[in-house]
Amino acid sequence: MNNREFIDEMSVRLQTSAKEVQREVNSLIDGMVSLLDDGGEIGIAGFGTFEVKKKNERIIVHPGTGKRILVPPKLVLNFKQSNVLKSQVKEKQS
Repeated sequence: MNNREFIDEMSVRLQTSAKEVQREVNSLIDGMVSLLDDGGEIGIAGFGTFEVKKKNERIIVHPGTGKRILVPPKLVLNFKQSNVLKSQVKEKQS
C-alpha cells in the first residue's frame, strides 16, 4: 500500500476528505519526527515502539577487494512491534 492508497482508505473509513486526512497524517508524522529528533521514544499501544539508536563505528571487510573499511557511527530508527500486533499478524498468516 502506498501513501495515496493509504490516504484514500483512511478517508473512506473516517468519512472525510482525502485532503483533510493527508493534512492530519502529515501533522502526525511531523510530530513524530520532532520527538525522535529530540532523542525521544514513541510508544503506540497495541502497535509498537519507535526509537532512535546509535550504531557504533565498526570495521567491515569489502567482499570484493578484501579491503578493511571503517564505518563511522550513525543514528538509525528502530521499531519494535508490540505483542498484540505480532499475534494479529500471525493469525492472519495462518
